[in-house]
Amino acid sequence: MLDFCARGLSIDAVPRCARISQGLQFVAITGEQSGLTIVNALRAGVQSYIKKDCDINEILQSVQETHRGGRFFCGQILETIQREEIDVSDIGLASFDCEPVVISEREMEVITLIAEGNTNAEIAEKLFLSPHTVNTHRKNIMAKLGVNNTAAVVMYAVKTHLVSPNRFLFSALHA
Repeated sequence: MLDFCARGLSIDAVPRCARISQGLQFVAITGEQSGLTIVNALRAGVQSYIKKDCDINEILQSVQETHRGGRFFCGQILETIQREEIDVSDIGLASFDCEPVVISEREMEVITLIAEGNTNAEIAEKLFLSPHTVNTHRKNIMAKLGVNNTAAVVMYAVKTHLVSPNRFLFSALHA
């Protein structure tokens, strides 16, 4: 079991450990449950994923199922997987590497505008681009982040402090 979100650890510990000990299986047990974190964990080689606050029976089930070669996700993780429309069968190990995700300056602008609720046409107008180019940026961003919906892009923008959710709450109150 591994909490790769713990201080001093990162997701790259999973493939490093797997290279050292062939056949090693991983259950991630963590407080973190964002879609991007789950996708990165699965790409790194984590078979099962549970939350720290799961009851002891779920923890035992995750270890037993992983030992049998299966996958186990606690109820909270399953909710995140369903809400963010993550297809766990479509996440391949080959696409994972330990290199950081590089988002260009233009992609950061597009992410920010998406998170602010702009449509592709509005983004195109604001950035003086064609809607087709904005759509291409959107697809590239989603591929780089390993997500498949706009909600996950917005979560990334909030998590990385590109936008603040408070801005929208307070502007709605004063409208």
